[in-house]
Amino acid sequence: MTTALVIGAGPAGLMAADALSQAEIDVTICDAMPSFGRKFLMAGKSGLNLTKDEPLDAFIARFGPLHPTMEAALRRFGPVEVMAWAEDLEQSIFTGSTGRVFPTAMKASPLLRAWLARLRAANVVFNSRWTWTGFQDGHSQFETPDGTKPIAADITILAMGGASWSKLGSTGAWAEHFDAVAPFKPANMGFQVAWSDHMTPFLGTPIKATALHAGRTSSRGEWVISRNGIEGGGVYDLSRKIRDGAPLHVDLFPDLSHQDVLSRVKKRRSKQSFPQFLKKTVRLSPIKTALFYEFTKGEDLNEAGKIADLLKALPVPILDPMPMDAAISTAGGLRISALDSHFMLRDQPGRFAAGEMLDWEAPTGGYLISGCLATGEAAARGALSWLKSI
Repeated sequence: MTTALVIGAGPAGLMAADALSQAEIDVTICDAMPSFGRKFLMAGKSGLNLTKDEPLDAFIARFGPLHPTMEAALRRFGPVEVMAWAEDLEQSIFTGSTGRVFPTAMKASPLLRAWLARLRAANVVFNSRWTWTGFQDGHSQFETPDGTKPIAADITILAMGGASWSKLGSTGAWAEHFDAVAPFKPANMGFQVAWSDHMTPFLGTPIKATALHAGRTSSRGEWVISRNGIEGGGVYDLSRKIRDGAPLHVDLFPDLSHQDVLSRVKKRRSKQSFPQFLKKTVRLSPIKTALFYEFTKGEDLNEAGKIADLLKALPVPILDPMPMDAAISTAGGLRISALDSHFMLRDQPGRFAAGEMLDWEAPTGGYLISGCLATGEAAARGALSWLKSI
């Protein structure tokens, strides 16, 4: 019987194993962690956002520039297919007001249990605490609780993740075994800001009703002031732009025009103190007032036009991204140009790659999980096509 080895039991690896086992391939999955799908479970702690129900072209555009091989995978296994996959596992789903799709259970564990049960029913073999250490003499080598173990297989699917959340298994250590690897960079992460003591009372406070701007990209998402900087969905939406050098500004009145804000500012009474002016006349909330003071140190605030400019485009002095291990995901990894159109390594016939270990990135909101599922499905489909050709 034809054998397949899948290395990595995240969404991409499990999807590849699922597709191969349904094609009656003898599948073994090896993962370095004690249990399977750990990062998948973490993603579902506050509601597992599986995908985004929107037109396919709009969905793909959210990934930014894509290698044609990656785009083809997303077009074949997009939001419609992800939703059908979840329902095929007998997991009811719903679409929120923003188009985000969630399991009705609002967590990952029921879906993961159903998925693993289906794989076990298909006689997929699971090996936990097996850490891949490279290829040797045509075999995959693993360090296991019982010592070094080799596994030979007709096809191998590599799905070992990126380089964030190492405690969940994504260490990026596999990269040393390949030449065509783009340097890892954090993605969907927060940024460090050197807060003054003035901001201490506001740590942990969610910021709502603002618009963040980085270059030509904007986000109306909520964000949070953390001890070391800024985090949250609104920041993650712009993290690629900010990481790559675009300055960050926050619009404290996104639903008002510049002229409307200027009109408010011009209503300041001559005897009104500046704090009272911001609170009563400009109608700035306490947290927005704190941000305004924090980011306007040294500015001349006597001219109405300048104040209005700052209220509509307050510069945020970013330092560095948060550490990569704290990022939700990573950019960089195995270059997709090192793969053929079937996700097979060009210089290693019979070996395929999928998931976050590939060099692509996507925002949160269902795009990351969808991308992993799509590449896992594409790698399995490519492996089946390759088997037929030899």
